[in-house]
Amino acid sequence: MTMSSNEATRRQVLARTGALGAGIAFTGALSELLAGTAAAQSLGHTGYGPLVPDPDGLLDLPRGFRYRVLSREGDRLRSGEGPVPSNHDGMSAFPARSGGVHLVRNHENRADGRVPVPTVEGLTYDPEGKGGCTALTLDSRNRVLSERVAIAGTAVNCAGGPTPWHTWLTCEETEDKAGTNGYTKDHGFIFEVDPADPHRTGAVPLTAMGRFQHEAIAVDPRRGVVYETEDAFERPFGLFYRFLPRKPLGGRGSLRAGGRLQAMRVPGVPDLSSIQETGAAFDGVEWVDVPDPLAAGTPIRFQDFGRGGITHAQKLEGCYWGGECVYFVSSFAHSDEGSAADHYGQIWRYDPERRRLTLVIVFGPDTDVQLPGESPDNICLAPSGGLMVCEDGGGAQHVFGVTRRGEVYAMARGAQNIGTPQEPEWGEFAGVTFSPDGDTMYVNCYTPGTTFAVTGPWRR
Repeated sequence: MTMSSNEATRRQVLARTGALGAGIAFTGALSELLAGTAAAQSLGHTGYGPLVPDPDGLLDLPRGFRYRVLSREGDRLRSGEGPVPSNHDGMSAFPARSGGVHLVRNHENRADGRVPVPTVEGLTYDPEGKGGCTALTLDSRNRVLSERVAIAGTAVNCAGGPTPWHTWLTCEETEDKAGTNGYTKDHGFIFEVDPADPHRTGAVPLTAMGRFQHEAIAVDPRRGVVYETEDAFERPFGLFYRFLPRKPLGGRGSLRAGGRLQAMRVPGVPDLSSIQETGAAFDGVEWVDVPDPLAAGTPIRFQDFGRGGITHAQKLEGCYWGGECVYFVSSFAHSDEGSAADHYGQIWRYDPERRRLTLVIVFGPDTDVQLPGESPDNICLAPSGGLMVCEDGGGAQHVFGVTRRGEVYAMARGAQNIGTPQEPEWGEFAGVTFSPDGDTMYVNCYTPGTTFAVTGPWRR
């Protein structure tokens, strides 16, 4: 995103001081978003104070917090299978024995990825794909017990999401077919990964869930419906999907049985960016069967959805389940790139019981929640109440907290790691998630790939 000089100056000041925009107007939408969730039981009303520069130059945190580096790109995997791959992205944490944690981590490697995921027999989909996942097992003190390949030979593994049965659905953010970029198989699928024993899930594409530029998923824990976001880079922009499994909530491997893929149609709203007012709600949301989920001839977002068309949105990214609804993120929209209107980020809520879609939060100047940086990307609920947000933009990179009152505070700031002091480049954050007990925040630096465990007074 191109910033004006005033915006850049404000951003530089905030980056140096850690001062954040408290005192902003907020309509109460975030309180509504969190109502009924576990996070709302211990409400976070303020941040944790200014960021303290890290003497080791890796991660600045508020006083009282500390980090442990769990894994870095290029180091040797504990399994001996090869080096830790590059481009750390989406991630989730699952309970392990004796209070430990299983972490599953995506590697968003394209065909030119720096450090590919090592190929492993029984876990490799396409030998020419450089993406995939690695899995770490930690003890109760966040010490790494094991680190290994969980799936290999996939491409551009961006985000995904956990299932109620404690597996990870990793998503390929590409539509490349066999013969493109050297690939020997079609890409653009979702794969299931078992963090405890990856060989139990293997490397099987869940083809019925569609072939498109996947970003993230969320599973309805009561109905078993899987919601999917599409982060398409060019018009027509991505769609919001739901997958109706033949074996809902069937456990590990059940999604291979197939099902129906549908796309969301909001009558009268062809582009979600045109909606700017927080609280705007639309009843009678429709779900239209996808004509060709495998996109054998035409990408899904270009396909003919019949009378009424289909609803698109730029930069559909994060997706998660909360309470009785699914929430998804539109990271930004730029009218000069083809969107109907501009925004710096939206969070939408879909209520399947009422078939109602509501715009819950708008990020940006003169709106509900003002990130000092740019657009929201990965988002998760924090145990202190509120949200943790990985920004998606240029300049110094942060994990921001957002309280239930809409106040924004800096939770973490990454070190400058590329470029020169005159023209610094920063590795963005991704994959923010919390341990099952809420005592540790795990987060990735995308490049150079680094996974951190952050502990401290989260429940203060």
